[in-house]
Amino acid sequence: MNFLKRKTNSWLNGAMLAILVLPPTACTLPTNRLNNVVDFLPKADAKNDNNATYANVQALVNMGARVAGTPVMEKASSYLIDEYRKVGYLTEVQTFNYQKFVDLGSNLTVNGAIIEGKALNGTIPGKLNAALVVVPNVGRTDDFAKLNVKGAIAIVRRGEIRFSQKAENAAAAGAIGLVIVNNEPGDLNGATLVDSPKIPVLALSGERGNPLLNQAQNPSINVSLNINAQRQIVTGRNIIAHLPGVTQPKIILGGHYDSVPGSPGANDNASGTAVVLAVARNLHNTNLARQAWFVAFDGEEDGLHGSRTFVNTAAPEFLSGLKGMLNFDMVGVNNQLRIGGTSSLTAFTKTIDPNAKNFAANGGSDHAPFADKNVPVLFFYRGQEPNYHTPNDKTIDPKLLNATTQVALDIVKKLLK
Repeated sequence: MNFLKRKTNSWLNGAMLAILVLPPTACTLPTNRLNNVVDFLPKADAKNDNNATYANVQALVNMGARVAGTPVMEKASSYLIDEYRKVGYLTEVQTFNYQKFVDLGSNLTVNGAIIEGKALNGTIPGKLNAALVVVPNVGRTDDFAKLNVKGAIAIVRRGEIRFSQKAENAAAAGAIGLVIVNNEPGDLNGATLVDSPKIPVLALSGERGNPLLNQAQNPSINVSLNINAQRQIVTGRNIIAHLPGVTQPKIILGGHYDSVPGSPGANDNASGTAVVLAVARNLHNTNLARQAWFVAFDGEEDGLHGSRTFVNTAAPEFLSGLKGMLNFDMVGVNNQLRIGGTSSLTAFTKTIDPNAKNFAANGGSDHAPFADKNVPVLFFYRGQEPNYHTPNDKTIDPKLLNATTQVALDIVKKLLK
């Protein structure tokens, strides 16, 4: 379907959650393959509280970990819908499905004591009981050649070679399972096996794994390895906000609102979500708002699923009409604002904020799918910090949110003038 056309009966007969009748000026999500879009009518304008941006972060954090496909994300999406409606924006929910690796509770039992771990993304499940053998160094082929791990569960340290290579080397040496111990404090959150392993693989934090490495020097120690994991179908929810009648924006501002399991995601990425909402609040009574869309992406932590769905379902004419996509991810901690992306936009931003530091933006956030479609992108980011992807990601600096919002407003005003 051409993105300028109205919804048709054939679209209405497609899979969708619900729909409210829109006024004649309402727009549709520009797409060739529209699926599962829910439209909402705006409420009356609401007053713009100076502390609203920080309050948005707090509200999202108070919901707990916002993991794609969970009831918490339905609550978070409803909250964002309501916030955009308060200032007069139409909102659309774009749903999408994808497969996700889910750890349902994996562990290692040693002498009756259960040690909680993390199943590496992509591992096969399994319940094993065998001797635990410490492999020296990091699990290269030569490391396994120095000892007999046939029929045993091998344990190695993280580092130097890929997780998949460690697993492949362990299996080739005859091990029936593998435990990888983090080489720094904390869990191995989000660890992924690039290639499907032939044996179950568990990750342990340094705190839990290091004593075990010492204890397992005794060859008589037997352990039980339990990898309880599977792939599930997850439904994600992108929240898209715009003024009535805006079918072809010139700019998209976005950021993901999901977080990793166990983390309330204040900085990653309630901060970016709240900044996009703050820009929308500041622009809503201006002509600039009629040239912009605001998007809260879901499924970013699982592999940019929300932003990939957005660009893959958008008509080519829609994408080619964009002057830029501005992505905000982790902008509530660390004083230094970093910018990356298309060289023309980063250079343009430096004229507005000379203090912003250029960095090589990788493909790890929601600007990447847009860049792959040749849309100019600009990535706002303040770098990692100790609470990244942990349960302690609960706080941000309101001043940094306001500073990021101001830079974004200045860019939008000059880019769309």
